[in-house]
Amino acid sequence: MSAPPVWPISVFRSALRRPAALFPSALVAVALALALGGATGCGSDQETSPDESAASGAAAAASQGPATPPPVTDGEVRVFSAPLLWDGTGAEPIPDAVLVTRGGRVESVGPRGRVTVPAGAQEIALGGAFVMPGFINAHGHAAGVRGAESGAEHYTQENLLRQLALYARYGVTTVASMGGDGPEAVALRDGQDRSDLSRARIYLAGPILTPRSPDEVDEQFQRLEGMEVDWVKFRVDDSLGRTTAMDRDTYRALIREAEARGIPTAVHMVDLEHSRGLVEEGAAILAHSIRDELVDDDLVQAVVERGVCLTPTLTRELSVFVYGERPDFFDDPFFLAEADPEVMEVLMDPARQAAVRESEAARWFEAQLPVAMENLRRIHEGGGLVALGTDSGPVGRFQGYFEHLEMEMMVQSGLSPEAVLRSATGEAARCLGLEGTVGTLVPGAWGDLVVLDADPRDDIRNTRTLRSVWISSNRVR
Repeated sequence: MSAPPVWPISVFRSALRRPAALFPSALVAVALALALGGATGCGSDQETSPDESAASGAAAAASQGPATPPPVTDGEVRVFSAPLLWDGTGAEPIPDAVLVTRGGRVESVGPRGRVTVPAGAQEIALGGAFVMPGFINAHGHAAGVRGAESGAEHYTQENLLRQLALYARYGVTTVASMGGDGPEAVALRDGQDRSDLSRARIYLAGPILTPRSPDEVDEQFQRLEGMEVDWVKFRVDDSLGRTTAMDRDTYRALIREAEARGIPTAVHMVDLEHSRGLVEEGAAILAHSIRDELVDDDLVQAVVERGVCLTPTLTRELSVFVYGERPDFFDDPFFLAEADPEVMEVLMDPARQAAVRESEAARWFEAQLPVAMENLRRIHEGGGLVALGTDSGPVGRFQGYFEHLEMEMMVQSGLSPEAVLRSATGEAARCLGLEGTVGTLVPGAWGDLVVLDADPRDDIRNTRTLRSVWISSNRVR
């Protein structure tokens, strides 16, 4: 394999300062302890309707395209027309397309004249230039974070709904919350197969399992009882030498127990040696890029043969070090439309920025980001399954915004814009075991879609030209 490209860090910093018309986004600084760790917790609060929580923000954002129709009722038929529809399957886009949904699910899709439109159905002209499935974040977090604070007291159903509505307004219509999830998230997941849904869908891993030996595996699985988790999440990482990583005997026992229960595993990892062992033992999802050294052909082949999925989370690495200075892009409208000024003020604190600049860990992640990007390219070009993932949710990793930035960084890594779009839709659904449910606009799937004013296959930054967002055929932006 060839040597990795040299990515001077000025590439990332200058890219993030582009004019808003080209790159309408921003990043904010984060204290290193928060950047290196996930802010999660468990709490309780009075249940709030998903639709009540999301409705106010969605109405404020709905300023372009067709008027917002009332929520879809069970069995209600809607007919959408689109100038160009890309269905997320890898097929060629359909010009002058018609999409029919019934009760929020796709019933039929195809060129005008080849799709039967039921009599009396409501017809909605989407406008824009490009219609595609809503984006899937295959590694995010709906977490106990509110503003610049994190903790169990913020892990409430109302706060989770707020976060899922935020994801949705950025076009992220499905989120795999990879750890730190409690019963509040379970209730939201279990109640989301509904025609009137108006926030992002959530799937979850529950609490992150941390057995210290094979003997503790059974006890750790008891923490998942009653949750019916979609994945089992665990960590194999020594935190840059500060802790002891889970040994192979232990994670082998954990993976075997998950397999016996019919649950796929997702693992937080950093280095090549651990990743090789995890792939050999049957981990389903590598939840981050490999960051310490370049992958070899043997590992790429094993990833492909075993069907392992990679979620790169390049923006997670960027967030660790890039905020040692105040970014000029704090004035970008795409970010500021949803930014919390109080959070920006806290994260621009000079003492915090100095701590990031002086941090040995931040310097390590800065040096290793080009390795992560090259490894992403190698795994993708070798035929590995890649799904969009950001690790957004903790303070300073902005839900919704980071997904668009991640897609641009994936293109900078060497993937084509269309490959990145597939990783954020149909391939993400395959990674998560959600094929036919989300990620593609095919019969039986939910009618979750985004409408863009420019074609992102020409420039991946065109994902930011959001005209409208629809979930279960309900307009949420």
